[in-house]
Amino acid sequence: MIKISDLKAGDIVMVMEEGVEREGVVTDVQHDQNLVCVDNGVQEFWYSPAEILSIPLTEEQLLKLGFQRQDTENGVKYLKGPFRLLLTEDGNFSNIEMWYREDRRHFHTPITVHELQNRYMDMTKVPLERL
Repeated sequence: MIKISDLKAGDIVMVMEEGVEREGVVTDVQHDQNLVCVDNGVQEFWYSPAEILSIPLTEEQLLKLGFQRQDTENGVKYLKGPFRLLLTEDGNFSNIEMWYREDRRHFHTPITVHELQNRYMDMTKVPLERL
C-alpha cells in the first residue's frame, strides 16, 4: 500500500482490480476523499490506497523510462540527459547515488518507480514519463 500523500499525477503504479495486477498512471488525487484516479490502460478508475501498489525500481523499469545503461569501473550508470543514477553493484538497487548538476543524493534503501519520478521532478523540474 502507498501513502496517498506520496502520489502525484503522472506517477506509474500497480493497481489491483478483481485480483489482477495492472500497471497504470495516476491522473488525479483526491486527498479529502482518500482516492486516486488511475488510468490502467483500459479505463480511468478511482482506487483506494489499499488497491494501489508501488513498482520496484529495476533496470527494466529504467529502460522503459528512457534511461541508457553505461557500464563503468565504478559500477553501472544510468543516464537520461544530465540526470544520472549510479549503482555500485550491478542489479543492486538498494544503494543508489543520483545526481542532476550540483544536486547529489544517495539512497541506502530500494526506491520505487513513483519515488524516482517524484525525485526526478523535484531535481529537474521536468516530469519523468514512459516512452
